[in-house]
Amino acid sequence: MDAKELIARRVAQELKDGYLVNLGIGIPTLVANYIPAGIHVYFQSENGIIGMGPVPQEGMENPDLTNAGGQYVTALPGAMAFDSAMSFGIIRGGHLDVTVLGGLQVDEKGILANWMIPGKKVPGMGGAMDLVTGAKRVIVSMTHTAKGNPKIVKKCSLPLTSIRPVDLIVTDLAVIEPTEEGLVLKEVAPGVSVEEVLKQTEAKLIIPDTVPEMKLG
Repeated sequence: MDAKELIARRVAQELKDGYLVNLGIGIPTLVANYIPAGIHVYFQSENGIIGMGPVPQEGMENPDLTNAGGQYVTALPGAMAFDSAMSFGIIRGGHLDVTVLGGLQVDEKGILANWMIPGKKVPGMGGAMDLVTGAKRVIVSMTHTAKGNPKIVKKCSLPLTSIRPVDLIVTDLAVIEPTEEGLVLKEVAPGVSVEEVLKQTEAKLIIPDTVPEMKLG
């Protein structure tokens, strides 16, 4: 299992039956492939669809059916399409149960930076600001480091997405929960030690007496 699959499988365990869920581009889109048996969730994309299914098999892509990142998606029976005004009304109106977003950095207070690197051209800021502000629960799914540099930092050096702290961080090394007291290490990935997580994390972590291993679906 590679790092991205591990992260997606762990995030999928956070979803509950009946949830309305928005998945960001990148690793978050993989979450749709690992929904636990018996759990039915409704995936929404800010470009105007509810009812997305797993990533289509090669050769089954439909160019008119994509998520907000332009990636091909499938539509489950009963899926619906609507305009951007309705879509962002759903997001800003607080109707999303969960959004799963990628991250460039998360700081000690749980503040996310995920939409641009200064000096690098980006196609657009998408809906990340609205999603972090409007969703009931925000989960960040990202690799723990980038080119050997920690992504969970004392203070973000990149432009912030929102001033609202995220609710959970899932990486290929750990599950970390931002709290009022600081970042709490909740779980470690299979075969990963607490010491390894600390070594790869710039931000201060609160370490409980017992840190269990991730349970993956």
